[in-house]
Amino acid sequence: MERAVPTAGFLYWVGASTVAYVALRLLYSLFRAFQVWGVGNEAAIGPHLGEWAVVTGSTDGIGKAYAEELAKRGMKIVLISRSQDKLNQVSSEIKEKFKVETRTIAVDFTLDNIYDKIKMGLSGLEIGILVNNVGMSYEYPEYFLEIPDLDNIIKKLLNTNILSVCKVTRLVLPGMVERSKGVILNISSASGMLPVPLLTIYSATKAFVDFFSQCLHEEYKSKGIFVQSVLPYFVATKLAKIQKPTLDKPSAQMFVKSAIKTVGLQSRTTGYVIHALMGSISSILPRCIYFKITMGFNKSVRSRYLKKTKKN
Repeated sequence: MERAVPTAGFLYWVGASTVAYVALRLLYSLFRAFQVWGVGNEAAIGPHLGEWAVVTGSTDGIGKAYAEELAKRGMKIVLISRSQDKLNQVSSEIKEKFKVETRTIAVDFTLDNIYDKIKMGLSGLEIGILVNNVGMSYEYPEYFLEIPDLDNIIKKLLNTNILSVCKVTRLVLPGMVERSKGVILNISSASGMLPVPLLTIYSATKAFVDFFSQCLHEEYKSKGIFVQSVLPYFVATKLAKIQKPTLDKPSAQMFVKSAIKTVGLQSRTTGYVIHALMGSISSILPRCIYFKITMGFNKSVRSRYLKKTKKN
């Protein structure tokens, strides 16, 4: 009986300490959530980092929305994408609306011999922000060996989703390091957080972007460079084949307006509060359940696509 008293006291303090720890963690999480999603960090982005912002894949969707948001903040914009006609149109729109200087570089990121042209186009510019946004996915979810024109798709996805991020960063980062300031935003995907079967190559390349960004941030944060991995779920864009925005599928403009406020606060972000909640749920699901849900969803999308194309 005498031994039970100190044992009970010990267990009491263990329990009390655990409750206090959990409560503090919860309060800190709520504080951080309010800081990121409620307050944001508007001052982190602007011409004080450098006159120019470079945006790849900038004629549609998230890339175009980033270009517009950065121009709105007074930055000059270099637009890099494949179609010169689309580049000219977006360039004119940004000049007229935001009264900032723009430049365009037309290249096809599925190729690997384009980087000398980009280097020449960026020569002499004080670049404060780089948005590595250009990306490519499948036409529809498919088993690896059944992907049409598989060898060509492998090359295109690796060049577009991986090589572009490394090579354009290689061109821009030295100037940032020399000036001890700069921001690099690498647009990954929620498909890079957890494996997504039937989008195998895309998922794996976006996981590379996420890991590359995290490593680069740790390497260069002491030199004044902030590198962010952006991992959105579905956004209403042409790439995602979603036309109408919803609460969980925001427009590109709404997504970017939210995501840009996280710069300086989160080096790894979903960019949008609803997506953050979705990511938290996915991360705690047992892996077998996660794979069952993901496979079921992508099989359904695959079946609908194949049925539709056969009819046509």
